[in-house]
Amino acid sequence: MSALQNILAVIVVLGLLVTIHEFGHFWVARRCGVKVLRFSVGFGKPFWSRTDRHGTEYALAAIPLGGYVKMLDEREGDVPPEQLEQAFNRQSVWKRIAIVSAGPIANFLLALVAYWVMFIYGASTVAPVIGQVSPDSPAARSGLEPGQEIVAVNDEKTPSWSEVNLKLVAAIGASQLDVTVRDEQGQGVERHRVAVRDFMARQDPPQPLATLGITPWQPETAPVIGEVIDEGRAATAGLQKGDRIIAVNDHPLDQWATFVEQIREHPDVALTLTIERDGQRRQLSLTPDSRNLENGQTIGYIGAAAEPGHWPEKYLRELRYGPLEAIGQAAHKTGEMTLLTFDSIRKMLIGLISPSNLSGPITIARVAGDSARSGFETFIGFLAYLSISLGVLNLLPVPVLDGGHLLYYFVEVVRGRPLSERTQAAGLRIGVALVGTLMLMAFYFDLMRL
Repeated sequence: MSALQNILAVIVVLGLLVTIHEFGHFWVARRCGVKVLRFSVGFGKPFWSRTDRHGTEYALAAIPLGGYVKMLDEREGDVPPEQLEQAFNRQSVWKRIAIVSAGPIANFLLALVAYWVMFIYGASTVAPVIGQVSPDSPAARSGLEPGQEIVAVNDEKTPSWSEVNLKLVAAIGASQLDVTVRDEQGQGVERHRVAVRDFMARQDPPQPLATLGITPWQPETAPVIGEVIDEGRAATAGLQKGDRIIAVNDHPLDQWATFVEQIREHPDVALTLTIERDGQRRQLSLTPDSRNLENGQTIGYIGAAAEPGHWPEKYLRELRYGPLEAIGQAAHKTGEMTLLTFDSIRKMLIGLISPSNLSGPITIARVAGDSARSGFETFIGFLAYLSISLGVLNLLPVPVLDGGHLLYYFVEVVRGRPLSERTQAAGLRIGVALVGTLMLMAFYFDLMRL
């Protein structure tokens, strides 16, 4: 069932992003006087199409991983003399720049609207309060203590743990971090300089809090199963949502953290669980799977999560803005995520971020499905981020992408004449090879994550 939800979620997300992107090209092309022959969402043979009074065919195709707008162009076929002025290649360079850049701009506008809706709708979150600080960690050496609330990282406000993680990810490769905290009473504010070395460089995946030595504060959680992942060891053993873990190998436990510790310490070792289900006790045999960490340690895991604990009121935060204030917040968030995406690509090229962090359609499908199940604000936030990623990707100066065409046109502005057809064709071949290699790498890393 979850696989079907993932597929439906990714079709909805990619279908919307592609439609908006291609509509940007289409809308500006029409206003620049260019004749659009086809507006297709998806690749391959159309399973539905219709033609409007302008002669534009609107089509839905079977492969929902992209789309295209086909415009009248002398380079792609004969053009009747009476339609020459509507051909794309006959337009001024500035009109061509406007048409090509409209696609990525439409993605950024979609992200802006999505964030605006998210900020108006509001989101419930918890304050980023430190629960534990590992001894001799960067956080401990800088003086950070349990009970402090992180209010800013590098002078950027952090009202939630997601914002803390976002600011830390933006600092990959840094040699120091400025972390501002508020004391446990919520009054005094202190700024700590945290010394790090090549912060999170080449980590896969990046683990900001663990790298600093910080564990978020959480309420005591009862050992009750809240979620079981399909085909995981917990599901195979017969554990179900709502089961209370009474004992492991006849050792009683009363907290989820103790259960997690037992699982981590026994990879590939059969354990006998005593559980309570529907008021009755029973025993199950559970063998945790093994996972190797970067430090060489092997831990056990079973694919299950706890039932959420009760958070005290003082730790809860409600992030919601009025319609006008939300515009500014959405614009700031869109700009921040755009710069972060560009910077992440730069750091990947210079080796600070591992290429194995690339994601393809499989990971996108899983995250889309998970975000859809997590709630409206999570799904909208994922949609906005993916739209920004698509916009940034298309602006890269690689022939075959929008950014590659823009590069050609700006060279034409400087030279006063376009590059030769031979040069553009050679660039196109290079661009196809680069994009194809990137797609194969992303697909490979997707399979490795599975």
